[in-house]
Amino acid sequence: MFEWVIENLCKNAVDAIGTNGTIRITIESDENNVGIEISDTGKGISKSNFKNVFRPGYTTKNRGWGLGLSLAKRIVEEYHGGKIFVKSSEIGKGTTFRIILKK
Repeated sequence: MFEWVIENLCKNAVDAIGTNGTIRITIESDENNVGIEISDTGKGISKSNFKNVFRPGYTTKNRGWGLGLSLAKRIVEEYHGGKIFVKSSEIGKGTTFRIILKK
């Protein structure tokens, strides 16, 4: 299921950048944790919506049910004991999601 989380974040990034942009996946680890960041140069998310994006039914798209990020959060937190959050975002400049998993 974790593979689906990464796929969903990447698909959202593709939607956010439209026809031109960059997606970057960064993985880092220390003795206790593994951190995964997925960044895009897309349209961005307002700071007031950082938590709303994980709420079931929340979407800015014309298609879909708004369940992808809420399901991703559930998979990361309940099945893998990790955390997922919006690390940073700026309207018109892009977004970075961060996942932290314990080793």
